[in-house]
Amino acid sequence: MTASNNFSTIPEELKGKMKKFRFRKEKTIAAIIMKINKDNDEVELEEELEDCTIEEIQEEICAQQPRYIVISYKYSHGDGRISYPIFFVYYSPGGCSTALQMRYAGTKSRLQQELGITKTFIIEDIEALTEEYLNTQVEFYR
Repeated sequence: MTASNNFSTIPEELKGKMKKFRFRKEKTIAAIIMKINKDNDEVELEEELEDCTIEEIQEEICAQQPRYIVISYKYSHGDGRISYPIFFVYYSPGGCSTALQMRYAGTKSRLQQELGITKTFIIEDIEALTEEYLNTQVEFYR
């Protein structure tokens, strides 16, 4: 698979890792942070976090450059049930180059489709990624 003018390549290895992540059995919050490697124009794993907090995810994100974040979130329903929704987050901070933002935006939908994740949202400020925000998203997607 080669990259076109609008998309970065998504390596098969990353697709496999994401499939395993989606079906993980652990009952904790986890995240995979991805970036586009500017040298080979491929989406690559930047960081994988297990048994983490949302604050720890925030700390791992490069604040000045776009990132893709997939989060397996532990959500406690009002009736006592617990679910583990998967979110795809496109982080696109203001102030980074338009060309970089376009590259990430052009690949976002394709990556989301390849990963099979329907719960997606875009944030421009990493501080907006909070448990309260994710809880709101769970309610929205119900």
